[in-house]
Amino acid sequence: MTTAQESSSLGLQRSRPRVVIVGGGFGGIHAARRLCDVDVDVTLLDRGTSHLFQPLLYQCATGLLSEGEISSPLRHLLRGNRNVHVALGEAHAVDAASRVLTASRFDGSTFDLPYDYLIVAAGMRQAYHGHDEYIRWAPGMKTLDDALAIRRKLISAFEMAESLPTAEERRPWLTFAVAGGGPTGVELAGQIRELAVHALAHEFQSIDPCEARVLLFHGGDRVLPSFNRKLSAAAQRTLDKVGVETHLGVHVTDVCETSIETTAKNAAHTKKRYGARTILWTAGVEAVPFAGALANALGVKQIQGGRIAVEPDLTVPGHPNVWVIGDLMSLNELPGVAEVAMQGGRHVGGCIARTVAGGTPDRKPFKYRDLGSAAYIARRHALLQAGPIRMSGFMGWVSWGVIHIAFLAGYRNRFGTLLNWGVTLASRTRRERAITYGDPQSARQPYAEPASES
Repeated sequence: MTTAQESSSLGLQRSRPRVVIVGGGFGGIHAARRLCDVDVDVTLLDRGTSHLFQPLLYQCATGLLSEGEISSPLRHLLRGNRNVHVALGEAHAVDAASRVLTASRFDGSTFDLPYDYLIVAAGMRQAYHGHDEYIRWAPGMKTLDDALAIRRKLISAFEMAESLPTAEERRPWLTFAVAGGGPTGVELAGQIRELAVHALAHEFQSIDPCEARVLLFHGGDRVLPSFNRKLSAAAQRTLDKVGVETHLGVHVTDVCETSIETTAKNAAHTKKRYGARTILWTAGVEAVPFAGALANALGVKQIQGGRIAVEPDLTVPGHPNVWVIGDLMSLNELPGVAEVAMQGGRHVGGCIARTVAGGTPDRKPFKYRDLGSAAYIARRHALLQAGPIRMSGFMGWVSWGVIHIAFLAGYRNRFGTLLNWGVTLASRTRRERAITYGDPQSARQPYAEPASES
């Protein structure tokens, strides 16, 4: 434990025990808040400036919510925590012997953060299972950049179809393929149909947005496999009702600019190609690159998509001052959901608080309290599963809304989201449909160079 005054390369003078938290997601935020009144100095490091509410990211992508309604500045959320410093940077390396974490700034320079206690809540990223080239045509659903890229693809697809003269030319632009039948894929597929049927139905002259095909591909025998079979079946019925075409028992085996190929998992391994100009990827996650650097530095192996196995108290084996929490940890097959991260963050913060106060390490095992899972399927249809409680349809939808509003960070975001939902239900419109080009340089470029006359 630090007793002499030391400084990091950020110029911070610290004399108390130093806690470094990597990641400003659910786990990182709750760990920092638990340490609010503890006699420690906390640095929360994140590669972005805001806490993102990922469970509603798909609603930003489909024009229902703005990016500001599902994100909150980290500095604002932690403004009352006087012992917390927020740093913008990406964790790059760890020296376990010297207890120093090295981070990169976005300009490529680096800085060091000495620590006495390290909490890693870096999260996961979209996995393409050895085919990272797919990301060019099939964005994932993990970041605000992903959501805005998807929004651009969705809105542009309808606009492109409007400008084309024949049904054959319009067909691939009005076909939307979603890979992955978990909660994100199901929610995204349902929202695309809602966007087409409700918000855009009467705004075009040459096309009927209601004719948009939404194809959902999943390798399992049912959608939402983490839910009870009856709830999964209820979700399937709702998807069928709103017009989502579900293809089960298939793997996506190729993605290009104009189409997607699937291969059946049965003995015949039948291949089929679908013309689609909008392809979205939600089929699995993997550890962020820093997880590999951390595992190498600590002498542990990564498992299950790059996750790091932890002890019952969430510490890394052999390193009692390093904790891994949230999606990145592997313990007792706990799901990668927000509540696991939040409870893990509070648990680790409590362990550090008791260690600092008592002078002896606190090794209290982590006990997860399962508060249930929820998934939005379509308007007035959602699922809720919590212990013996099983809800679907309208009651599941109401419960889903209450849970998500309660978990949103900040009263302003909660009120804004609730108001936006109400207006959307009443008017069947979506105002958050502005698209961007990614950066000013791209925005300055013409769509295509005009053909030269010979």
